[in-house]
Amino acid sequence: MVRIGVSGHRVLAEVEKLKAGLDVVAHRLEEAFPETWVVVSALAEGADRLVAHRLLAREGTRLMAVLPLSRQDYETDFTTAASGAEFEDLLDNADDVMEVLPQPGRDQAYEVAGQAVLEAADVLVALWDGQIPQGRGGTGGIVAEARARKMPMAWVHTGNRRPGTSEPTTLGREQGRVTFEGFPQSCGGAAR
Repeated sequence: MVRIGVSGHRVLAEVEKLKAGLDVVAHRLEEAFPETWVVVSALAEGADRLVAHRLLAREGTRLMAVLPLSRQDYETDFTTAASGAEFEDLLDNADDVMEVLPQPGRDQAYEVAGQAVLEAADVLVALWDGQIPQGRGGTGGIVAEARARKMPMAWVHTGNRRPGTSEPTTLGREQGRVTFEGFPQSCGGAAR
């Protein structure tokens, strides 16, 4: 069994390019880790759910949800009723649900949840813009920690959002490109 942690941005542009990148990631994961997969995710909007849906399409894959807040409190962060319903559906299908201990603030709760995802994971899939985080618990910090741990990582290059807004950005031609770090050598080097 391999546990696949997920981290990424909530606001995404050019999702079809990201899906194509995740197809590359899924293929490479299959080569490197053919055993049972457990997706470890906070199930936030955006990258967390996109990755979870793609990897859960593989037969036998299980889901572990790591919630930064109580279920009811966390749901207030979702932007639409459809988003809340999607979260509920994923959570109802999780084999294991973990809520982190209460924290003094939301930013700390997200940071602790990101660390819990890393603690539970053997490999990380990150949808990331390559930049420092825009806040505590951001993807840039999770990627830095995964690199410090020398954890295998599949990095799907993606834009984020303009700081202080919900306006998505794209990396243009780089959007959806995949870089693999620390994967077994038998699978080759960087892709796409």
